[in-house]
Amino acid sequence: MDTATSADGTPIAYEHTGDGPVVVIVGGALSTAADAAPLARALGASGIRAVTYDRRARGSSGDARGSTPRHEAEDLAAVIAATGAPAGEASVLGHSSGAVLALFAASTGARVRALFLSEPPFRFGIGEPADDLADRLQRLVDEGRGEDAVATFQLEGVELPRDLVEGMRAASQLTPLAPLAQSTVYDVQLTRQVSTPTAQMLSVGVPVTILRGEQTFPLLVDAADRLAREMDAAELVVVPESVMHRPDPEATARIVRERLIR
Repeated sequence: MDTATSADGTPIAYEHTGDGPVVVIVGGALSTAADAAPLARALGASGIRAVTYDRRARGSSGDARGSTPRHEAEDLAAVIAATGAPAGEASVLGHSSGAVLALFAASTGARVRALFLSEPPFRFGIGEPADDLADRLQRLVDEGRGEDAVATFQLEGVELPRDLVEGMRAASQLTPLAPLAQSTVYDVQLTRQVSTPTAQMLSVGVPVTILRGEQTFPLLVDAADRLAREMDAAELVVVPESVMHRPDPEATARIVRERLIR
């Protein structure tokens, strides 16, 4: 992996595959660049240069105490700059909280050609997690209880059923996620800060394609559909192949290619 340096000096690890128009993939909660590899390969095979990166406090990237959503936006801007694409020529494909980050970054100065937002979990102020969730997660991380932080995030931030989370813990499925615990703090901070997109986010001035599956969580259906209604120039695309918050690589790559390669 190569390394970009964010505005605060934090190293952000990234890699790329394929040739063509640049698309930076921004993953969602508890994911790393490796999780986006199937999507990157599909984009690469379709004539696109796909760039994946480890968000702050994940994988091979660094971190800094007290990081904020603005820092994560600067991380994305640094990766875009490191790709070498001319200013304003790289596009961004974000999934889940990565879609929230992509739109936020574009509204705060990151120059992009187009945005592809896959199932962004905007709540629009409805059914918000507890105000102190990020603080409680940080305490668990500081106490060395990464697995507990991940479980708490899944229960209260993602709202997975308790029996499912407890089953995952019993099967040791949370253990590999414990090193990503600090990133759950940042995901909660981001989605809380812009639970309702700002006016700047709703008027970013570049083509925006909002993607969602037919079979996915109701909150994500509502969020995608409402965001499309509130963004005058946004296009909503329902992707039947994407099921239960898992973007289908080939279908997603086809949609991106159709809009970037004429």
